[in-house]
Amino acid sequence: MKPFLYYKPNYIADEKTHMKIISYNTNGIRAALKKGFLEWMKTSDADIICLQETKANKEDVPYQDIEALGFETYWFSAQKKGYSGVAIFTKIKPDFVEYGHKVDQSDFEGRAIRLDFKDITLINAYFPSGTSGDERQAYKYQWLDEMFDYLKELKKQRPNIILLGDYNIAHTPIDIHDPKGNKNSSGFLPEERAWMDKFLNSGWIDTFRYKHPTVTGAYSWWSQRFPTVRLQNKGWRIDYICVTSTLENKIVDAGILPDVKHSDHCPVFLTIKK
Repeated sequence: MKPFLYYKPNYIADEKTHMKIISYNTNGIRAALKKGFLEWMKTSDADIICLQETKANKEDVPYQDIEALGFETYWFSAQKKGYSGVAIFTKIKPDFVEYGHKVDQSDFEGRAIRLDFKDITLINAYFPSGTSGDERQAYKYQWLDEMFDYLKELKKQRPNIILLGDYNIAHTPIDIHDPKGNKNSSGFLPEERAWMDKFLNSGWIDTFRYKHPTVTGAYSWWSQRFPTVRLQNKGWRIDYICVTSTLENKIVDAGILPDVKHSDHCPVFLTIKK
């Protein structure tokens, strides 16, 4: 199956009225930098770039080169070196920054960072993977419940929220290349998909599906275990930018960028009215 390729939109983005946000699991920012990540950043028109699985502390990378492009950088790294971690690079100055979501294990693993921009709250999250065994799968379910409750409470104070990142869940059969073969695989288990149903039914919008409801071959991750998997586009869509329903009328565009290749993931993006 050929990958979904994003084509240029039929609108002109205005930096005064539009905000473009990219979410990208780099699978190690130091490795991505060696593969041309900084050069790609120079060509990107994003106002905000959110990274997951940075696997590094701020001082471990040449962050000055990133900031020289006009970005302020915010990092929330795991206590365990070379593991997990999230970061946000933004050309728009936030009004408020919060590191973590006040749950110890999640915060020890550097899984979420929040920035507020006027009435919009942006949360960059790296959802746990359950692929390493039953213990981590159990933690994944715990984390999903904790995040759901955290968001439910936050919406009472901040109704306009963008939750983006690597969710580590393929929601529906068209979000995975082989739904039958992966029915028992972590990331496509019935309980995980049911959480996505519950989450979206509680007042959230999957912006990619909002703009592209039936498109197939639209994936954001390909296993590195087999070299030809990405060439054959045997992937999963596990990276999302979701927004609360209060932001529905502000969604301008959403897409996936499969030709960007610094990682086993690719970037996904949202253009939204400010």
